[in-house]
This record gives sequence, structure tokens and C-alpha cells, in this order.
Amino acid sequence: MLSPLSTPLYVMAKPVGSLCNLACDYCYYLEKSKLYADQPRSQLQMSDQTLELFIRQYLESQTQPQVLFTWHGGEPLMRPLSFYKKALALQRRYADGRLIDNALQTNGTLLTDEWCEFFREHNFLIGISIDGPQEFHDEYRRARGGQPSFQKVMRGIELLKKHGVEWNAMGVVNDFNADYPLEVYHFYKETGCRYIQFTPIVERSVEHPDGRRLASASEPAAAPLTDSSVSSDQYAHFICTIFDEWVRHDVSEVFVQLFDSTLARWVGQPPGVCSMAETCGHAAVIEANGDLYSCDHFVFPEYRLGNIYNDTITSLLYSQRQRDFGRAKRDRLPEKCLHCCWLFACNGGCPKDRFLTTLNAQRPLNYLCSAYCRFFSHVAPYMDFMKNELMNGRPPANIMKYF
Repeated sequence: MLSPLSTPLYVMAKPVGSLCNLACDYCYYLEKSKLYADQPRSQLQMSDQTLELFIRQYLESQTQPQVLFTWHGGEPLMRPLSFYKKALALQRRYADGRLIDNALQTNGTLLTDEWCEFFREHNFLIGISIDGPQEFHDEYRRARGGQPSFQKVMRGIELLKKHGVEWNAMGVVNDFNADYPLEVYHFYKETGCRYIQFTPIVERSVEHPDGRRLASASEPAAAPLTDSSVSSDQYAHFICTIFDEWVRHDVSEVFVQLFDSTLARWVGQPPGVCSMAETCGHAAVIEANGDLYSCDHFVFPEYRLGNIYNDTITSLLYSQRQRDFGRAKRDRLPEKCLHCCWLFACNGGCPKDRFLTTLNAQRPLNYLCSAYCRFFSHVAPYMDFMKNELMNGRPPANIMKYF
């Protein structure tokens, strides 16, 4: 049996915490600032001391020869370019022979020629948050004063393309754009994007004493959905419709994370997305002050593991508490999942979305369960074909000749 210390771990860094120049209506992270309401604003941004401690500990925790740093937010470009230059210098200092990659998720509105030159020089992978054409993007993704952001995001994408920076798109699927799957998908293709990640909005609303309004996974299932949350039927229609377009025209040309991860599960390989993995707990978040949380979607007081000034990243992420958190995804599956033919593919989905109560069920189902069942049932013949092609040393793109 493998030691738990042999399992690689991953930490997403929040160098400005939840600070952002936009105020997207559905954002799950903006309100995290209320967790640190008693701290001066200056301490909500990662200091040089915390940056060095994080980079040193993170590299020391790794068991693999190649290490990925991911910078997230809020909006990580609210830290100056000098901050990331320091980060790269510290990575070189503590690399100890390891290869290091960097990825950064941004809303794209603050990109400049200088930023893009830096990203190209140092081979950053840039994720751009964009929800489709202007009508759909500007529905929810606006500045604090209500100003639309689409044009600024598109200007940022053009700068990335101008400087040859590798980028992909992260599109949030919400109650509005979910009804227009082909318009959204064709838009990404027209912008020249070849790598797409779709994230369904599933959030519940509660009232916390500190003013936060989003529910954690530990809170009652009865908490109502937020207005922007996508319905399971909408999400099923959205992903099945895009899959039909992709499988006939774009296999091996456009890479959709959900489709690639599904094919990986079909051939018995680990998925490229944590929500489809059997267990979780190896992907944590570090806040600007050094607090470590179990997961990006579990930044709530009850899931705070500790602080890297008091304990190391290694001790916190390999702790019994975090291991229990990770195994709970598998060990607390509802009875329906245990007898489902698609369990091998979805593994119950993300635990944060397991709040759907059913008759006589002791454990809640994933809110998107019916969407996943429809999707896997819909794509099964195509996945079987592509699996057979892979098993026989042929490209999966051959499917486009037969369907």
C-alpha cells in the first residue's frame, strides 16, 4: 500500500485574497473578505515574507519532479508585476532541481503589453474568465459601479494573442447563458480558444452573522439556490448540445475539459478535473495571510486547516483531518451512487454540491446528478468508440468519420 506521503499535493495561491476590480454577481469568493474583516486592508495582500514561506514550503512538500504554481483570486493582477518577478526568483532559489510551471487565472481586464511580455517570457499559462458573447458575459460580470467588462476582457485576449501567450477560457454556466450552448461554444471557437473549461454555478444562500451569504457544504440542505444557479436540466442540455457539436467537428482541435476527463475515465485513467476523481483533499488553497483551507470551494471557517506560520504545508495537507476530508467524498456516497452505472465516471461529483435530499435517502445526492446521468448516457456510444480507437493505437478523432 502506498504511503499517503507519496500522493502529490497541490495548493492554489490567493495573492490578493478576494480583492477584485470586478463585482460579478455570482462570484463565490468576493465575500471571503468578511472572514478577515478585522484585519487591515494591507494584510489582505500577500506579503513578501508570506510569499517566500509559501514557495519554500510548497516546493519542500512535493514528491514529483515537476511542480505547478497556480495564482488565483479575487483578481491576481491586482498585485504588481514586481510581486510575480519576486515569486519567480524565489522559485528558482528553492527549486532544488525541480521543473516549475506557472498558471494564472484572471478576468483579463487589467492585462497590458508589459504583463503579456512577462507571461510569454516565463511561459505562464493564462486562464481567462469569460462567459460567452457580450450579452451573456455582461449579464453577471460587471465592475463595482455596474459597468460592463466584456470589451476590456476581449482587449486582454487580443493582447495575449499578440504576444503569443498560451491561454484558455473558463466559462461559468449560469441560469442565463445555459440556454444558449451553441452561441457560447461558437464564440469561444471564433476567438481562437482551443482549451475550454465549463464551471456550472451551483450556490446556496444563507445568512451568516458576519454578513456572508453563501452556504458551505456543512450547512442545511434546505438553503435556497441563488438566482444565478443553473438548473440540472439546463446544464444537461448545455453540455449534451455542445458535445454533439464537438464530437462531429472538433475532436483533437478543441479541448473541452469535461469531455477529455470523461474519456479519461472511460479508459481507466485519472480525470483532469477533481470533481470526477474518486477522492479529493490534495488540492488546497492558501489565503494571502498564510491560512490554508481544504479546497477552493471550502474556504469557510470550519475547513480552515491552519496557517503556514504555525505548521508546514506538508503537515497540514497530509494531516488526518485533511485525509478524512478527502476520503469522505468516496466514503459518504449516497446509496443511489453506489448502484449507479456511471459511478466510475463521476464519482458522485463535487462534495460541495451534495445537498439534494431524496425520499428515504440518508445521504444527499449531488444537485447535478440527473445532469450527469443524462450526459454520460448520451455520450456513452461515442466514448466507447473513442476508447476502442485509443486501445488500438488510433486517434480518437477518427470518430468524426463515422458519426
